[in-house]
Amino acid sequence: MTLDLFAHTNDSPDSRATQNVQADELGPGAFVLRGYAGASLDALQGDIDGVMAQAPLRHWLTPGGKRMSVAMTNCGEVGWISDRMGYRYGTRDPLSGKAWPAMPASFVKLAREAASAAGYADFAPDACLINRYTLDARLTLHQDKDERELGAPIVSVSLGLPAVFLWGGLQRGDRTRKVRLEPGDVVVWGGPSRLVYHGIASVEGSFDADAVRFNLTFRKAR
Repeated sequence: MTLDLFAHTNDSPDSRATQNVQADELGPGAFVLRGYAGASLDALQGDIDGVMAQAPLRHWLTPGGKRMSVAMTNCGEVGWISDRMGYRYGTRDPLSGKAWPAMPASFVKLAREAASAAGYADFAPDACLINRYTLDARLTLHQDKDERELGAPIVSVSLGLPAVFLWGGLQRGDRTRKVRLEPGDVVVWGGPSRLVYHGIASVEGSFDADAVRFNLTFRKAR
């Protein structure tokens, strides 16, 4: 199916709005916008590097004390944190005690426009979780439910190596689908699908130490 950009808002179109977006529908209110961020990948990676220079990647611990295989950091007004105290959002990086880096303008623009393309007007993310996946990293099925504002969608942007995305149901035991994500693909979900279980089954690529996948996940946390 295709989606018309800015069909649901009064935003002014940019270069991505000059043509329809090819979208795969995952469920009610959930879409993969194929190649949507493709033209912005180099600029996005540069801004990712800038954020990581201020707030380095780290492997959070789960509440049970296990080290996550995905390395993470944050930018925006609040950042997602996991440790033995649980999952939560905080305004400061616990490693440095400083506020999380500001969300780059390129991130905000992409997140707002992708949400708009999927039918979610006026998305205003205040948190961006940056994940780095090596070939051995996985993200088990989970719900994004630590946010106070569950009426806002999730916007997830893929960079680097391809990955196999898991898309399940509203219960952990529901059947999952495997969806291949290429660099530049953007997944947007909300509404009836806002609390769907999802994860990353695998990252695809050669065994190159420098080959990784990055993912940007935008949320309205507060």
